Amino acid sequence: MFKTDDLYFKFRNYFSYHWPRFYNLCETKKSVLKFFIAGSFAGATHLIFLAIFYDLINWPIILSTSLAFILSFVVSFSLQKLWTFRDFNQKKAFGQFSVYFLNALLVLNVNGFLMHLLVDRYRVWYLFSQIVVNIFLGAYNFFIYRFLIFRKQKHEISCEQKEIGSSTGDLA
Repeated sequence: MFKTDDLYFKFRNYFSYHWPRFYNLCETKKSVLKFFIAGSFAGATHLIFLAIFYDLINWPIILSTSLAFILSFVVSFSLQKLWTFRDFNQKKAFGQFSVYFLNALLVLNVNGFLMHLLVDRYRVWYLFSQIVVNIFLGAYNFFIYRFLIFRKQKHEISCEQKEIGSSTGDLA
């Protein structure tokens, strides 16, 4: 067993023993929590690399933000595909990546439009506006990822259930 697996199981056992009701809630909403954690990690990746490229390396802002976006996009796609939605099918990866990218472009434009609408038209504070827009777009993205991009076919679900039933110590 890997050290990370060992740490995971120790944390999981401790958490389930000391806070069983909260643990059960987290266990039932696992994919939503993973979605939020993966998105937060991708967002942090964007900010960290933006700061590195712009502040430390002194690259132009357009180049810095574009490269940071690309890196965070790859991190986001990888975490959402492999960890949140546990989709290990490599045959569908290129198509999923393409749809994920098109969705990201759509979300980027909707974000800009909604921010313009809330800030410029309705005079809502820009940070509050971005929080509201992020919640809305996050909910939209969760459903698009779960039911469109990383949707499991019936034969994939039955194969996955067989694997889970035969394995012990799954990190789901």
